Amino acid sequence: MDNRPIGFMDSGVGGLTVVKTAQKLLPNEEVIFIGDEARMPYGPRPTAEVVEFSRQMASFLMTKNIKALVIACNTATNAALAVLQAELPIPVIGVILPGAIAANRQTKNQKLELLLH
Repeated sequence: MDNRPIGFMDSGVGGLTVVKTAQKLLPNEEVIFIGDEARMPYGPRPTAEVVEFSRQMASFLMTKNIKALVIACNTATNAALAVLQAELPIPVIGVILPGAIAANRQTKNQKLELLLH
């Protein structure tokens, strides 16, 4: 059994709701959370900057010997998920696809409308 913790990162503290849900589903897992309140919000920032901030948080969490990384931030998931998946030797999970799947399960007609700006 791999006893290393799972790392969670967010641009602020909203990702703590993701951590809370994960702890309910995986009560025996240790978690480490980092929230970048100093530079939030990420939404209006350039993509390259969000990627760099995400790399910095991921690098910090890697020093904690995590076994997986959850990007608990929609903006960082959109900007940095593919980059971190390519760069890190551990599984990296974002929140956009799981959120869309969960929302789709709640629909009656199995259709979702996405609003992008």
